[in-house]
This record gives sequence, structure tokens and C-alpha cells, in this order.
Amino acid sequence: MTKLAIRLSLALKSRWEEVREHSSKDRGDISITTVIIWVAAVAGALLIAGTIAVVVGKYNLKLSGT
Repeated sequence: MTKLAIRLSLALKSRWEEVREHSSKDRGDISITTVIIWVAAVAGALLIAGTIAVVVGKYNLKLSGT
């Protein structure tokens, strides 16, 4: 079990170094289009959730059968 743990540790360390090396080379900026799309998606999701909450709140008595 100890040999396996050592091999796993070395493999993870090696892989981590590769990831760090690659990430330092590939540091692209987020385009403004991506930001606009994310903002629109979040706003749409909040609008839908708010609409559902209002409808459920308004018709809560009818939905519960009372």
C-alpha cells in the first residue's frame, strides 16, 4: 500500500506541474460578448424564478385546495 501511495503522490505532483505550466501559458481574457451573454442568462433566470414565485404566492390557496 505504501508503494501505491508513493506512486500516486508522484503522479499527482507531475500532473499538477503540467497543469500549472499550461495554465501560465494560456491566460486568455474573457471577451465582452461572453460577459454580456452571462449577464443576460442570469437576468433571465432571475426573471423566471421571480415570476414563478409571484404566481405561486398569488395562487397559494388555490393550489393547496383550500
